[in-house]
Amino acid sequence: MYVRHLQVTDFRSWKHADLELAPGPAVLVGANGQGKTNLVEALGYAATLGSHRVATDAPLIRHGCSRAIVRTAVVNDGRELTIELEITAGKANRARVNRGPVPRTRDVLGILRTVLFAPEDLALVRGDPGERRRFLDELLVLRAPRYAGVRADYDRVLRQRNALLKSSGHARRAGSKGDIATLDVWDGHLARHGAELLAARLDLVADLAGHVTAAYAGVAPESRPATIGYRSGITDSFPEEYGTTGRADVEVLTDALLAAMVANRDQELDRGVSLVGPHRDELELTLDEFPAKGYASHGESWSFALALRLGSYELLRADGNEPVLVLDDVFAELDRRRRERLAEVSVAAEQVLVTAAVAEDVPAELTGARYLVADGEVHRE
Repeated sequence: MYVRHLQVTDFRSWKHADLELAPGPAVLVGANGQGKTNLVEALGYAATLGSHRVATDAPLIRHGCSRAIVRTAVVNDGRELTIELEITAGKANRARVNRGPVPRTRDVLGILRTVLFAPEDLALVRGDPGERRRFLDELLVLRAPRYAGVRADYDRVLRQRNALLKSSGHARRAGSKGDIATLDVWDGHLARHGAELLAARLDLVADLAGHVTAAYAGVAPESRPATIGYRSGITDSFPEEYGTTGRADVEVLTDALLAAMVANRDQELDRGVSLVGPHRDELELTLDEFPAKGYASHGESWSFALALRLGSYELLRADGNEPVLVLDDVFAELDRRRRERLAEVSVAAEQVLVTAAVAEDVPAELTGARYLVADGEVHRE
């Protein structure tokens, strides 16, 4: 898989930009603030329908404009598909594939797969659990785009159940029973959608763990061993293997979630929020049995963040879905050993896009097409 062409209009700082690409390394060089990251952010948006820098779409639209356009031509196994995304402030975004509209924007997911490593990834180690849950869910969707719908269904049910918990809690405090029968119905919906998402995450972590451990050992061989695991609020409610097949069993998880909701109902009504489900879970990052958050040094935190991305890349390759590798302004943050290890992995990728403020920061192994980004323009050198 590789990107042959990227075009943006009114995206971030860019009024317009055209970038012709080919397999192999491509390096975008330019001073800070010239828009290098904006270009690879657009590419990442085409792959995930999200930004690695902001949580909402509004900042992606150039100041004073009503919409932004991102177009990408992607070649996969010799077949080319063109994605066009229209990002509109305050309205639903729209998507086209090969110039034809698609029913839902998320129908473009899976056409382009990217793994992006950026300075913001330090939050995967040092940030709150939501950062790590987002990492898992984005990787889930890269592996199997249908999980975008699973996550959307879960979020919708969670919002409605929380609203009902809040209103029922108020009613109970006022001396009424509230709409408990309706709450039972929403318990079932949340358990069913939650179990499907939870099962997928559990299987993902099981598949990813070995890749992350190996990647960490490669970038930080002198450090303590790194492991990842999944912690759920219902882990005591079902067998360690999550079922009888060695993979997560959705029915087992559904029953466990329902039981946990019953056990926590009084607390949920008092607080007006759902206290059980994948939205409360955690991806645990461990260095020699100690949590990485709080115990890892700055260098170890960088190594763990890098291992998570390299592990994701290797997992997708093992699935037969080699992604485009994007390295956004990270070589300046890494020491020599980590640079060498990252370059060693990157050079084997079918396509790798690198941004750097200084060309000398990019290892010689990634010498390839070079683009100069300056003064609102991008030119191949």
